[in-house]
Amino acid sequence: MLLRGGYDDYIINAGALAYMRERALAAPVIARLAEHPDRCFTDRQAWNAHLEKLGITALKVSPDPVLIATEGALWGSVKAHGFLPDTVIVSDDAGQFNVGQHGLCWVNAERLVHKLDAFTDENRAAQATVRELIWNFYRDLKAYRCAPSTQRKSALRARFDRIFTRKTSFVTLDRLLARLHANKPELLMVLDRPEIPLHTPHQRIGERHPLPRHQT
Repeated sequence: MLLRGGYDDYIINAGALAYMRERALAAPVIARLAEHPDRCFTDRQAWNAHLEKLGITALKVSPDPVLIATEGALWGSVKAHGFLPDTVIVSDDAGQFNVGQHGLCWVNAERLVHKLDAFTDENRAAQATVRELIWNFYRDLKAYRCAPSTQRKSALRARFDRIFTRKTSFVTLDRLLARLHANKPELLMVLDRPEIPLHTPHQRIGERHPLPRHQT
């Protein structure tokens, strides 16, 4: 509701349909919504009645067609009213926030590494090294935000790859690094949009799970 500035409508437009496709809503369900002449619905009651009329409410499949279609229609309303035209939403990777331009919180990324269970000294050493690399990289991203440049951007992109494609003796850590590397565009959104934060509100990397004193 806040994102829509008080509007209560649900709208099926290009933005809504793109959202549904990105979240793997079944193609036949998208087709029912796209091909129907009614595209704008004044409130939740009218929208729910439309879903029921199209037989979408009765479907028992995954992902939940009512949920995804409703989120899509809400996003369609946001786009239709011209809200968030160039806004980047930074989140901890919760699906409901992955709309429009999306950046990921570095606190969450570091926390995932911190929370891994390491059972050997070798694994603990690898984990500590990666956390230190992430912490140092985070500090340099903060510095970049204050003085962005093409040269520094290229160097940081290359450094990100070196950190998140490294191989250690800790297999679980390597798998996590690979997953984080797959999120490179969202984790490095700040390189193209230096005005955005590196973390979600009221959180800073290392606050909840601090590195050893000599590393900070």
